[in-house]
Amino acid sequence: MTALLVVLVIVVVLALLVASASVHVLREYERAVVFRLGRLTGLRGPGLVLLIPVIDRMVRVGLRTVTLNIPAQEVITRDNVPARVTAVAYFRVVDANRAVVEVENYLAATLQIAQTSLRAILGKAELDTLLSERERLNEDLQKVIDQQTEPWGVKVATVEI
Repeated sequence: MTALLVVLVIVVVLALLVASASVHVLREYERAVVFRLGRLTGLRGPGLVLLIPVIDRMVRVGLRTVTLNIPAQEVITRDNVPARVTAVAYFRVVDANRAVVEVENYLAATLQIAQTSLRAILGKAELDTLLSERERLNEDLQKVIDQQTEPWGVKVATVEI
């Protein structure tokens, strides 16, 4: 009788462990990209997400706007004047599936593209243009970065120099 009770307790504990591993709760601003045995099964959330333990793998993706500080970049303008420029970019994930599948780390990749685009675009401008036409340069930067991150499901909303 006690052996049957011990087996029953073990089965109940194992069932609770499996149930707790298969239930996830996602907030309103999160989505789950679910892989079943390595294949993309789709997007889930928000709310209660049920997974098959060991078989399903979930990657959480935040859909809120991210503030990306672009570190100071040494730029040599078209008129050979060195300048040190910092910027900030605001972006958000619009397609979580592509953000997980198309690029290894969309945050780091967006930062790298923003840095190189900042140097490239500001290197084509003269110092006077840098100081007087920041709004146009901001729009140009936003368009260039957004074109490059669009295949990853990332939308760049604003860039400020």
